[in-house]
Amino acid sequence: MYFTNYEFSTLELVLLAVTAILALVALVDDMVLAPRRRLQSAQPVAVTTGMRVVQIGFLVLFVRMMYSMIKRSALDFSFVLVVALALCAVFWFVDRFFLRPQRLALAKQHAKPQPEAEALPTTVEYAVSFFPVILVVLVIRSFLLEPFRIPSDSMMPTLFDGDFIFVNKYAYGLRLPVTNTKIVEIGTPSRGDVIVFRLPTDPSINYIKRLVGLPGDHVVVRNNQVFINGSPMQQTLDGKYSDTHGYFEAQLANEQLGEVKHTVMFTQDRNATNYEAQVPAGHYFFMGDNRNNSQDSRFPQVGFVPEQNLVGRAVRIWMNWRGNEMPVWSRIGTKIE
Repeated sequence: MYFTNYEFSTLELVLLAVTAILALVALVDDMVLAPRRRLQSAQPVAVTTGMRVVQIGFLVLFVRMMYSMIKRSALDFSFVLVVALALCAVFWFVDRFFLRPQRLALAKQHAKPQPEAEALPTTVEYAVSFFPVILVVLVIRSFLLEPFRIPSDSMMPTLFDGDFIFVNKYAYGLRLPVTNTKIVEIGTPSRGDVIVFRLPTDPSINYIKRLVGLPGDHVVVRNNQVFINGSPMQQTLDGKYSDTHGYFEAQLANEQLGEVKHTVMFTQDRNATNYEAQVPAGHYFFMGDNRNNSQDSRFPQVGFVPEQNLVGRAVRIWMNWRGNEMPVWSRIGTKIE
């Protein structure tokens, strides 16, 4: 979970503290106190009204806190999965090696059957059940495929605001979740790839752009023409953009970047951004396909992207849905090139 540029208000800090206290109270009661009451009593023991209030209060505050953080993009889902996985393991370990022996001794002392003492507390039962599910999701999301939503028009006409895409996480090597540390080398980025990367100035934010400049390249952008090491990247005009999305009559062109041929767009009411620089070693230069309406490596807010910030290669659109508009069904399943 990244908290970069996320400032908690006083009310949020208070609610966070109350949520943690309620969680601790509910956890101790479920794993320690409730089993003791059940084993020491001759009659069935029901959950007290006070504990019901604690449990409901925790759930309400927890959902409210998660919603607020997701809405403000302050939540890293990989971190949540790692923490959830660790907690499941801790709950099982504590119960198996510390609490279960105590329950067995208490059951023997009060002449209760052993199966009653071995019954898992609700928290541990859920932890055991969810552990494999969380593990599978974490492995798939961290090492195979991760879904993303396109939030802007900067990659039009290749990607639209509202496209949901799959990103290949192993294309450029296997990386650990949360830290993004590479542990296995597999492949290297190629010019023309559409890549998701963590913004160098704020790693909690993911960007998606097209790779234009490789380490060591001399990149020049002049009047919407890209030059790499003195050679112009071939462009062929290809009519006007006629779809609805606020870019009617924008100029389209087919561009060749390495082995990749793709379409770029030049918005008529925006000036071209000229640029010239040498890409440092271990870094990459990215541009959006909507060339005159993209905050990319030409601007200091993004700049050159270090290799360790690469997340993966965008491969396919699996859904399209933009606000209250109807999905564009024809985009579903489209390969990203």
